[in-house]
Amino acid sequence: METPGSQTSLHRANLERVVRAVRMAGSLTQAEIARTTGLSAATVSNIVRELKDGGTVEVTPTSAGGRRARSVSLSGSAGIVIGVDFGHTHLRVAVGNLAHQVLAEESEPLDVDASSAQGFGRAEELVTRLIAATGIGQDKVIGVGLGVPGPIDVVSGTLGSTAILPGWTGINPSEELSGRLGVPVYVDNDANLGALGELVWGSGRGVRDLAYIKVASGVGAGLVIDGQIYRGPGGTAGEIGHITLDESGPVCRCGNRGCLETFTAARYVLPLLQSSHGADLTMERVVQLAREGDPGCRRVVADVGRHIGSGVANLCNLLNPSRVVLGGDLAEAGELVLGPIRDSVSRYAIPSAARQLSVLPGALGGRAEVLGALALVLSEMGDSTLLESAVPAGTPAFT
Repeated sequence: METPGSQTSLHRANLERVVRAVRMAGSLTQAEIARTTGLSAATVSNIVRELKDGGTVEVTPTSAGGRRARSVSLSGSAGIVIGVDFGHTHLRVAVGNLAHQVLAEESEPLDVDASSAQGFGRAEELVTRLIAATGIGQDKVIGVGLGVPGPIDVVSGTLGSTAILPGWTGINPSEELSGRLGVPVYVDNDANLGALGELVWGSGRGVRDLAYIKVASGVGAGLVIDGQIYRGPGGTAGEIGHITLDESGPVCRCGNRGCLETFTAARYVLPLLQSSHGADLTMERVVQLAREGDPGCRRVVADVGRHIGSGVANLCNLLNPSRVVLGGDLAEAGELVLGPIRDSVSRYAIPSAARQLSVLPGALGGRAEVLGALALVLSEMGDSTLLESAVPAGTPAFT
């Protein structure tokens, strides 16, 4: 029986610290595990050996700083996680293992007018197909991360009324998908998952405070504070699209006037160019034309960047992030949009906050949200299941 402060409970806690560090990072050298957990090198060595013998981790030779080292990652056979991303026009699913390796991934169009039942039905079919493609049994699925384009009420778990997908308001996405797949489902909005994806795999690596700005059919921000997604007590933190830029401006879908979204989201921006560029114009095409030198598209992209920069300046003054990552199709415009964002930040943000800020395009493109969904499962899952096979009865305690 474990008692608080006993050698057994201390050993268990140290095991969990090592597993958690490796689980969140994907792979770490033993020296990095020691620095991350605060455990001694000898303790880490003993714990890693124990976890390896139990089949929980894999150890491979590597190098660090020109010296031989051992890289530790969770075993590829320890389980798999699923990421599901519902977008305005797409459904994307990825299957990954606990070593942060993507095993299968697929995207398909999604009719935004489809009912939630149809959407979840298609998600169930795609998840089942991709799991089968990996050759891994469904009993190895530990959990599913689910991204939706709208705020999730943290108390009820339901999709808020500002969701882009029509007819989905009030739906509990976790219950819907969990009932179909029979595994735990963790849900967050797409901007938060984009932030998490870039934090773990992309342009946010190495920082503890960042904002991920996604501009698509709406505008949202995923906020990372001290390494953790900040959602706010009601789950609506990061709704940067509803910062007021002009109180006499266009009416926003939220009911207010002149929100940032009304100057930057595709539904408001594309009509500015459709008379000259055709009714089937998309934001992806606008960015492509801007990169090719089209003057109208370049002007619109620059204007959107300046407006986004005003919202980013507000974030700088309030939260002082060290990095802003721009996602969505607009990020493909590169300096055509990033330059105007930086100009607005320099003009409107507190100088000290502006100097410390770097503004970068996302490294993951349209995959940021689905990879963030995988990372969400990895961050929310517990370590107990992973440790059961690694701590046989009578195991001596190492501290």
